[in-house]
Amino acid sequence: MEKNSEKTGAAKAPKKSANSRFYKIVWRWHLYAGIIFAPLLVLLAITGSIYLFKAEIEEVLYKDYYQVSPQDERAAVTEQLDEVKRLYPDAVVTKYRPGESETRSSEVTISSNGESLTVFMDPYTGESIGELNNDDRIMDKIEEIHGELMAGTLGDRIVELAACWAIVLMVTGFFLWFPKKKTGIAGTLIPRLRKGKKILRRDLHVVPAFWVTGGLLFLVLTGLPWSGLWGANFQALTTNTGEGYPPSVWIGDAPTSNIQTQDIAEVPWAAETLDVPLSAIQGQIPLSLDKVVEVAEQEGIYPSYSIFIPQEPEGVYTLSVFPPKAQDEATIHIDQYSGAVLADYRYENYGVIGKIVAWGITLHKGSQFGLANQLISLFICLSVVFVAISGIYLWWKRKPQNGIGAPAAPALFNTKAFLFLMIGLGILFPLVGLSILAVWLIDWLLIQRIPSVKKWLNA
Repeated sequence: MEKNSEKTGAAKAPKKSANSRFYKIVWRWHLYAGIIFAPLLVLLAITGSIYLFKAEIEEVLYKDYYQVSPQDERAAVTEQLDEVKRLYPDAVVTKYRPGESETRSSEVTISSNGESLTVFMDPYTGESIGELNNDDRIMDKIEEIHGELMAGTLGDRIVELAACWAIVLMVTGFFLWFPKKKTGIAGTLIPRLRKGKKILRRDLHVVPAFWVTGGLLFLVLTGLPWSGLWGANFQALTTNTGEGYPPSVWIGDAPTSNIQTQDIAEVPWAAETLDVPLSAIQGQIPLSLDKVVEVAEQEGIYPSYSIFIPQEPEGVYTLSVFPPKAQDEATIHIDQYSGAVLADYRYENYGVIGKIVAWGITLHKGSQFGLANQLISLFICLSVVFVAISGIYLWWKRKPQNGIGAPAAPALFNTKAFLFLMIGLGILFPLVGLSILAVWLIDWLLIQRIPSVKKWLNA
């Protein structure tokens, strides 16, 4: 019996030691990722919370530009454009947006002296209400911060990196949260309020993190298709696997041009790689916008659409709409001379992935189900802020004065289970893989060779 007990104990010891090493390295990476990316996640959550209410905020900010008094007759679109050209003789008209309701102004986007301006027109009198520099629109600034930190491509990559590492935080956090013993719901599903400050601090981070994980994962995954690297590759994969636009969207022959719709207009995600057809050039006079509006109404496009005006002789009018509901999305190309519809790409034409992404985007923006959608998304965003701040506070209260407070753990390559996990995440999210490689190189080249830094990081 004693010999058997000794053998059993010997067998359990290595297993316990391996579990301990795995736990420590998960904890260590969760801590590092949290310290580095928590501030960015807070910023993204706050800007996302504001952007959820873009329509409502702009209705207040630009009420004087948006609201008009309905009258019996509307001025022709050409009359409105003539007035814009009179006011801005050197400007190039690039886009026209009819008002989606009887009390909504129409918008004419122009390029003037290197600036993009929106001129708001009263569709009844044909007179200008005022102008806005598109670079000064507050909600566009919020969107720019949320999407790329107002830093262009570099900012886009940083945001994508933070989003991908948020998934790593969720995976490692779930492992740390998962109860190792049957302890009931206290400390796992509900916080323990009467176990002292240390326990409460821990529970106020861990328990809300568990509840918000599903919502945060959804927001991250539905936001990634917009990213510059992962999103572009995912979009290319979607198109190349046949889940992109089908041949049925073409009224005639498919175009032979190499121009994609995203190069000439702002269109829904599923239509960005749609090839642009060419207008038949026969010495004709271009179709007036009044006729294009008539075609749009005949086609039954959602009323908040925009018309992108061709700048080349072979160009086409492109109609696109970003409606509250995914199933109302549409992208239409119209011959600028004959008015013929060359391509009509609707939600029902999307492939399975295109439909999923379309729904994901409208849910992400909080518009698919109206106020209920906005409030649920707002709750998730505010919960993310709370979890991130409580996590930083928990670390700050726990850390020693002479170190970062991370547990000592074996090297990444010495823990196969965690190594395979990180490789998998690195393949799925390339920026995560590159950042892990960068961290490993920094550790090998610098941290391990500088005693004071190695001691502070407990490496």
